[in-house]
Amino acid sequence: MRVGIIGCGAIANIIVSRIVPENDDIFIKYFFDKDIEKAENLASFAKGVAVIDFEDMLNDVDLILECASPDSVKLLAPKILERGIDMIVMSIGAFMDKEFYNKAFKIAKDNNAHIHLPSGAIVGLDGIKAVADYGLKEITLITRKSPKSLGKDIDKKEVLFDGKASDAVKEFPLNINVAATISLACDRDINVKIIVDPNVDRNVHEITAKGDFGEFKTITMNHPCVANPKTSMLAAISAIKLLKSFNETITVGL
Repeated sequence: MRVGIIGCGAIANIIVSRIVPENDDIFIKYFFDKDIEKAENLASFAKGVAVIDFEDMLNDVDLILECASPDSVKLLAPKILERGIDMIVMSIGAFMDKEFYNKAFKIAKDNNAHIHLPSGAIVGLDGIKAVADYGLKEITLITRKSPKSLGKDIDKKEVLFDGKASDAVKEFPLNINVAATISLACDRDINVKIIVDPNVDRNVHEITAKGDFGEFKTITMNHPCVANPKTSMLAAISAIKLLKSFNETITVGL
């Protein structure tokens, strides 16, 4: 499988550093970033090719891995899907825009392309998907992050946001993909609370789901990426596992 990457920042570097030495079945060949130096550095490590125009990779890839931003997804995904090329999208918040979601869905379906959204920085997404249509009555997310990870200069605990996921991803487009992931998994605009806490040194996500099936709660306490504290290591690791799963004969879980 030949892969192209859009966005050559922290997440892309983690994915490439794990995939390239370990897996001969996945060839990460092309690299695109608005900062061409980032693309060139990552391409050099992977023995791949840095491209100035992302469309230069589209004739020679089976899949595009997006690690850039929601705006990049909205701008570039339609062109990729029109070519019938599958995508893994890390900036899942883009799909909280219903108009864009419907547009991307139609283009992908019409061109036999597939969009894969990794579980990212949380656990328990399989359970949420399983109960979504079977009596799920309430689901909430409480996220706690350090001021550094949110780009804030705050010296005391403070609730920064309390509302719907669709509004959270607009206000924090690079920080709260988790809210979008959960919302898309259960097809509802979930309630989200974002707390900044100077005493927290990890990105903490607490999910509570209640319904006819019973109740479950998950708490994920992620170490942030050293190169980019706005994102969690688990987000990159989930994409690595998803990539590897395409070649597995037996898969476990949803």
